[in-house]
Amino acid sequence: MSAIEKDFDRLALLDSEGWTANNHYHKFLLRHVPENSGQVLEIGCGTGAFSRRLASRAKHVTAIDLSPEMIRVARLRSGAVQNLELRVADVMSCDFPASHFDCIATIATLHHVAGGEVFAKLKQALKPEGILIVLDLVESNRDRLTAQGLRDMFLDVLATGVSLGLRLIHNGRLRPPRAVRAAWEEHGKSDSYLSMADARGLYEQLFPGVSIRRHLLWRYSVVWKKPATPG
Repeated sequence: MSAIEKDFDRLALLDSEGWTANNHYHKFLLRHVPENSGQVLEIGCGTGAFSRRLASRAKHVTAIDLSPEMIRVARLRSGAVQNLELRVADVMSCDFPASHFDCIATIATLHHVAGGEVFAKLKQALKPEGILIVLDLVESNRDRLTAQGLRDMFLDVLATGVSLGLRLIHNGRLRPPRAVRAAWEEHGKSDSYLSMADARGLYEQLFPGVSIRRHLLWRYSVVWKKPATPG
């Protein structure tokens, strides 16, 4: 985790608030946040772009990140948002109050942590009928001899074209700056992602009734509503 912290401290200094494959899905994710939520938690908030949008739909947002530099930048950018609390914290070390949050959201973070343990924390911390929202990266099937492999290869080619076009439209360039690419490439050496089959198996076992869907830009989303009563 210390290596991940250092990676994101470096990445925070390179963040330009431009278009990314993560913030491309912010509007989609916000549609699942209950209106007029009381307490909302974001895990792995980065520089706070999604946290600030959550704050427009909630009485209070607690946003945590492992990286002190990410939180420093997030605070600089969030000074006008009075109902947003930004904290340096490792989700694996946090003790969240039981049945406290109306919504818990996390973007491109859970692949860094041990799934079973953190999911138990999140389930306990959600209020009955609270909403869990996850966006994370997906590993494509590389086996071209299978239907799924061919489908994923087609989606990867399509996603590359769409990503380049959107980056050009929103950021004025086809690729991120060299320093940004180098930082992400270094960080990616230690990353591993779930395939869609693995993600479905994991989430459907832990969150009965979950909605899980693959998105074009190498992402999958999870939306789960905690039952009103146990069982």
